[in-house]
Amino acid sequence: MRLIISFFLPWLTFFTIGRPISGLICLFLQITILGWIPATIWAVYALSQYKTDQKLRAAGL
Repeated sequence: MRLIISFFLPWLTFFTIGRPISGLICLFLQITILGWIPATIWAVYALSQYKTDQKLRAAGL
């Protein structure tokens, strides 16, 4: 579900993973038409990093 959000509302992804400052920066980037694509890429990358961190915490590392 978060992956779908990261494509349509990239800034919201950051709020769901607990990074509100990055979410605000992403929102300002997304406001511009040219910034939409980098904001989406950034959100998908941050989401993948978040999932990796969750897996490492679950493994006890």
